[in-house]
Amino acid sequence: MPWKEVKPMEQKVLFIADWIKQIHTFSELCCQYGISRKTGYKWINRFQKSGFDGLHEASRKPSQSPLQTPYPVRQAIIELRHRGRMILGPKKIQVLLQQRFPSERPPSKTTIYNILHAEGLVEPQRRRRRVAPFPQPFSKVENVNDVWSADYKGQFRMQNQSWCYPLTVMDHQSRYLLCCQALESTRFVEAQSAFKCLFQEYGLPKRIRTDNGVPFATTTVAGLSRLAIWWITLGILPERIEPGKPQQNGRHERMHRTLKQAATKPPAKDSPEQQQHFDLFVQQYNHERPHEALGQQTPGSQYQPSPRTYTETPDELTYPDYFETRAVHTNGTISCRQYMIYVGEVLKGHRVGLCEVDEGIWDVYFGPVLLGRYDERDAQKKSVAYLTLKV
Repeated sequence: MPWKEVKPMEQKVLFIADWIKQIHTFSELCCQYGISRKTGYKWINRFQKSGFDGLHEASRKPSQSPLQTPYPVRQAIIELRHRGRMILGPKKIQVLLQQRFPSERPPSKTTIYNILHAEGLVEPQRRRRRVAPFPQPFSKVENVNDVWSADYKGQFRMQNQSWCYPLTVMDHQSRYLLCCQALESTRFVEAQSAFKCLFQEYGLPKRIRTDNGVPFATTTVAGLSRLAIWWITLGILPERIEPGKPQQNGRHERMHRTLKQAATKPPAKDSPEQQQHFDLFVQQYNHERPHEALGQQTPGSQYQPSPRTYTETPDELTYPDYFETRAVHTNGTISCRQYMIYVGEVLKGHRVGLCEVDEGIWDVYFGPVLLGRYDERDAQKKSVAYLTLKV
């Protein structure tokens, strides 16, 4: 009987039926069905143990795989997924597993992901269209405290229905989270108080990068706010990203996503309890959570305070000898020769510097920040004594 005329299972059944009839010797029977004596004995043994059901092909999958993740490691992966209130991904879990089981090779990131997925610990994320990165027009960051980034994570209501405005400040180079403060508003006084505490503890950065919102910027000349002016008097240069370009402060935005998962869902009952959640998050983010951009080191291991100390009464701003200086009046103007130039009420009481770049054309500075330019000839043409700056 040719093998290819019947299905494998039918072949086995016919073989057993002929074996039971004992018409042929065992060798002749195996030859007739085109199988070896070893295969024939195997079919007979299966039939004797389990009947015709035993003739079905058994799974070749081993009962135990030598590459299977050990149970204690699997449990550790599940435990580390929600370490504290933060959700850790496979990369960071892999690093922590190496620390917990130093004598064993940690599972691959794919294996860790598959274990988390099998346990229902992976939430599907909506795919987003990636926007091409905008070339940052900022100075290069090489050391800690070169730039601090600051922002308010989106406000939310706590359980008592009060609003919380979390102010976050992070060192750009080390990713060290300097502050996560639950404030009642974005008012200047509250923001200044929070930054004063930071400057007293960590010293002064060279620059602070923010968006264009309150209290970091205004719609006045050069976008300066009271907070930005205070920074300039301390020797700190404000940097602002372009409107609608949060990717220019991308690492801060990424930190906010982790903060939202770990410390605001669900929100606390009131501000003191919410601050406890923020303080715990700062501790874990800085000293326990490995950071991929730092070679899986913690931000706390990379940061050190600034040698530039804070003083309550900073020195008055100085300008080059070839500048003319003027005090800003309470109405936001300065007087230069027979002209009144408006520079903004937010600068009242401060001194600005004037640099003549051409005959009758002046650039106006507040510290290192160029406020704008005015041309005396514009006043002469219009027969007016009041000028505004052109940005």
